Amino acid sequence: MPLFPSKEWLDAYAEGINGSTDYRDAAATWEGDMAYVFEPEPDKGVPEEIWVWLDLWHGDCRGVKYDLSPEEGGKSKFIIRAPYSRWKEVIKKELDPVKAMMQGKLKLKGDLPTILRHVKAATELVNVAASVPTEFVDETAR
Repeated sequence: MPLFPSKEWLDAYAEGINGSTDYRDAAATWEGDMAYVFEPEPDKGVPEEIWVWLDLWHGDCRGVKYDLSPEEGGKSKFIIRAPYSRWKEVIKKELDPVKAMMQGKLKLKGDLPTILRHVKAATELVNVAASVPTEFVDETAR
């Protein structure tokens, strides 16, 4: 079972995205890469900031990168950042990402109206993340 966050988890997530017809349909008009930033929470097993990148295009994930530099990740069309524990809530479907962006619980750099036009695609990304068998780093550290 892939550990979150890790390259193995990101690869499984990308595979899930590409295997999801629901995501493909919902994101048919989506154009733009995205960076997720997992902010550090040393007490939860995430000692440093981790940047990941997804190349999302018309319902496909054309590539991913794990642990890239902030300079490289900062070039993404969309950047979503939050502490590790918030991302965990999103993956466990305890926190709706679009509402969380509007409430400032997830910080978005990029065009919010574009995200809002693609709410179904965002929902499907969460559904895919929730479907990845996941072991959370703070649950294994116990």
